[in-house]
Amino acid sequence: MTRTAKATLVISAVSILIAAACAVNPATGKRQIMLVSEGQEIEMGRQYDETIVAQMGLYDDDSLQEYVQSLGERLAADSERPHLDWQFRVVDDPIVNAFALPGGYIYITRGIMAHLDNEAELATVVGHEIGHVTARHSANQMSKGQLAQLGLGLGSMAAPEYAQRFGGLAETAMSLAFLKFGRDDERQADDLGLRYMLATGYDPRPASGVFDMLARVSEAGGGGGIPAWASTHPAPENREGRIRAQIDALDASFGGRPVGTADYQRRIDGLVFGADPQQGYFEGDVFYQPEMAFQIAFPEGWKHANQRAAVVGVSAEEDGAVQLTIAGEETAAAALAGFFRQEGVTKKGEPMGSIHGLRTAGDGFTAPLGGGNVEGRVGFVEHEGLVFQLLGYATEAAWPQRERTIRSSLASFDRLTDRRYLDVEPKRLKIVPVARPESLAAFAKRNGSTVPVETLELLNGLEPGETLEPGRSYKVVTGGELP
Repeated sequence: MTRTAKATLVISAVSILIAAACAVNPATGKRQIMLVSEGQEIEMGRQYDETIVAQMGLYDDDSLQEYVQSLGERLAADSERPHLDWQFRVVDDPIVNAFALPGGYIYITRGIMAHLDNEAELATVVGHEIGHVTARHSANQMSKGQLAQLGLGLGSMAAPEYAQRFGGLAETAMSLAFLKFGRDDERQADDLGLRYMLATGYDPRPASGVFDMLARVSEAGGGGGIPAWASTHPAPENREGRIRAQIDALDASFGGRPVGTADYQRRIDGLVFGADPQQGYFEGDVFYQPEMAFQIAFPEGWKHANQRAAVVGVSAEEDGAVQLTIAGEETAAAALAGFFRQEGVTKKGEPMGSIHGLRTAGDGFTAPLGGGNVEGRVGFVEHEGLVFQLLGYATEAAWPQRERTIRSSLASFDRLTDRRYLDVEPKRLKIVPVARPESLAAFAKRNGSTVPVETLELLNGLEPGETLEPGRSYKVVTGGELP
């Protein structure tokens, strides 16, 4: 068979599969490629939900969780897929974001809740994410990815050299496509979210303010976190104006519909704002973890970050790293034995002694990584009923220069007993009524704000120099000073 004939066979096979896999989109009524069944979609969402909850954590406020769940259920009941087991969760993350998994799993960060002003705005965000699920945007992307990889597989039988050259690029493209939606999907989710708001009875006019806020947060590059919404939800052109035009075209009076400002503000009063130091924080190169009562010093001048599952430090040249995680074993000795059962990991050097009187098991090692080898030290320390893994390593070439610094960092792990570092509190949102006209700067000073005025402008949707109106309540951020 000629290469041309093989290519024709591939195209025909894929065409047959496309025809067989077409399904009607429940939200739009249009036919689309769908290789993922609803049952598979729900199961994927359920499995990924466990990972999201483990990695990000849920915000510790049952009342707020129940409030968002109830609001989401009302919106979803008026959607095209009310039968899904909808789950709406507030995740303990300071970034401004919201996202959806297939099958009805919706996540709202406490960061975006801090920037919303009323229940109608929250309904805008939640409704938008429901729209991604009802229109099966994630499932559709998965189907396209499966089809592209299937086509790549069939094509490789006809021309193996093309699969070898471009296979990695195709897989990367599919991964990137799954990470964020396209602008057409965003427009459709905006439209569906508006539909659900109207059906549930909300005043839709605050919806345009949400997109103005998101644009301002993205422009500012923060306001409590990175503008994550912008990276996963690419904005259609003139998004705010487009929604406003749709609402104006309805030619209806929304005066009797609820906005829910007072109730929403009451619920977010006291909300944690920004990073929570009880989950760990850096002061210089020293990391303090109040909840688990430990501290550790990272090498001076290294880049470091506190992630939910690990605390990491990387040298400026990126040839060495130190990482702290929690091991799954019950004892340090068992954890060390498990570490050296990994393929390719061998002992090298002398055993590690006790660290600050804590029960410790550790050793030197060498292991393959990224086409070369790394050398390092690993230690497992028992503390507060947990086993901590202390891992430091560098490339073979860099290890002689990094070894002393890494050893010193690992050996600095110690109990945290100083109350100044244990008793830190997070910054919190506070809702304060205003009795007379005043500037935001005066309001911030009067209420002991611990964030810049520019942050308060974002949180309150105010323009620079705008005067606060009497009879209204505004957000301020207080507390959270570190030692």
